Amino acid sequence: MNPAALREADPQALPDCADAHDRLGGELHGGAQDWRTGVRDRAGDPGWLGTAADNCRASLRDSQDRLTAAEDGLRRLGALLRSGAEAVQLARARLVEALDEAAAAGLTVTPEGRLTRPAGERHDPDLAATELEQRIDSALAQADTADRTLAEHLQAHTRAARDGSALATGGYSPVPALTAPDLLAAALPPANATPAEVAAWWRTLPPATQQHLTTTRPDLIGNRDGLPATTRDQANRLLLTAHLADYAGRTSPTPADRTRLTGFRAIQTRLTHSPATPPVLLLALSDQGQGRAALSFGNPDTATNVSAYVPGLGTELKDVGGKDADRAFNVWKAANKADPTRSAASIVWLGYDPPPGLDKADPASLSVMGDGRARAGAANYSRFLAGLRAGHSDGPAHLTALGHSYGSLTVGLSGQTPTGSGADDMILVGSPGTDSDDASRLGVAPGHVWVGAADNDPVTYLPDPVADLTGHSDERWFGRDPASAGFGAKRFEVADGPPHSFSSHSNYLDPSGGSSLTNIGQIVAGHPDKVKGQSFR
Repeated sequence: MNPAALREADPQALPDCADAHDRLGGELHGGAQDWRTGVRDRAGDPGWLGTAADNCRASLRDSQDRLTAAEDGLRRLGALLRSGAEAVQLARARLVEALDEAAAAGLTVTPEGRLTRPAGERHDPDLAATELEQRIDSALAQADTADRTLAEHLQAHTRAARDGSALATGGYSPVPALTAPDLLAAALPPANATPAEVAAWWRTLPPATQQHLTTTRPDLIGNRDGLPATTRDQANRLLLTAHLADYAGRTSPTPADRTRLTGFRAIQTRLTHSPATPPVLLLALSDQGQGRAALSFGNPDTATNVSAYVPGLGTELKDVGGKDADRAFNVWKAANKADPTRSAASIVWLGYDPPPGLDKADPASLSVMGDGRARAGAANYSRFLAGLRAGHSDGPAHLTALGHSYGSLTVGLSGQTPTGSGADDMILVGSPGTDSDDASRLGVAPGHVWVGAADNDPVTYLPDPVADLTGHSDERWFGRDPASAGFGAKRFEVADGPPHSFSSHSNYLDPSGGSSLTNIGQIVAGHPDKVKGQSFR
């Protein structure tokens, strides 16, 4: 496909065709319903017995299956054509945007999509022209892929219609199963694209196309790291409405369904009742696992200081709209108090499934004692932070990674991934360890790993059974005690907390934690010299 062919393509042809198939499917469905009530149901009269009745009913069952297969086939065709239309329209919008920018720069586009300058102008390599050519090539390749895939599936449908296999009833299940490929999803950057690549791709789209994607396919936009925070918020609010309707309407909900619904409702309540300042943005939302979400107090794309808090042990989706949202808001207030001249954004991020709380843990599994969930979460968290970096405007923000309890293990592991966390500062509170014996391995500059450990917090004393037997008192279940001198972090002052109480583990981000929240605010605000230190264990 060349630029002229794609630019001149009728963007409404495929949607019109999809609408026609949908109308045909609707008419077939209406006729099939009339047939079912007028013929099939009458033949089911229990008073009609004998061989003729049996043969008639068998024939009607076959006809029923063929009708259902035909209805499903039309649904698939409509979905396929609409998906293909969206993919081609996206490619066309990207092409037109690049061609318009080329024309504004005085460049001429050849039929092959190459860019040339008028005679007499400079002939040295032009980075802008090269970038525009790459965008043109990418749009053409995207259109070619969508066109080829669409053609292959349409040909397969045609063959099935001609040879009768489309209406084959052997082993057919009457439950509709739409298997049309999602050509629009395939036209977006692949799942392994970096957040920076996603951000660059988004900037090539016209604003109208960006808005169309956000409102019509929020499932493709809301959780994509690298996209603007306000865009993700708009998409995720649409997803939240859909999830609420879906889970509230389930006739036989499972316990997991009810847990997710409770979480979605808590998030909706938080969004509805939060004050206008700071703005509250829903940066992520999913019903994967126990439910996933990220909520930001302040816009991380424009804030000077950004923190992302990872909760741990026992956290559920409802907490993102509840107590952990309160804690993130407390951090926002502390950072603003520490430096009112610099804007802040404070995020609570639940992008993984933490282990259950001690009151719900299965003693046989000891899942809280394993690092598998933290490792899975660490990769997601690193990508999320990279997305914050990619989406930020007006220079880089001061970015702080903050983990509590098992969340501190997740944060610590994120710094040990190949890409690192990308954070400027790392704060570990109530930590049972980071799977490391040295702060220098956590991916931040020396002197920028901070630890808050209440002296009465039992989680910070969880011993490594083997090391405990050999007398290594600084070893914890997940490596060396971050509050020990040998770990190499900076320990800041927190309240000891009540003795013999698990509440000592939960006060770090609350006013009841003594100077903990104030110190965290100074770190997030970029004022390490104002942090009150505490001696090592």
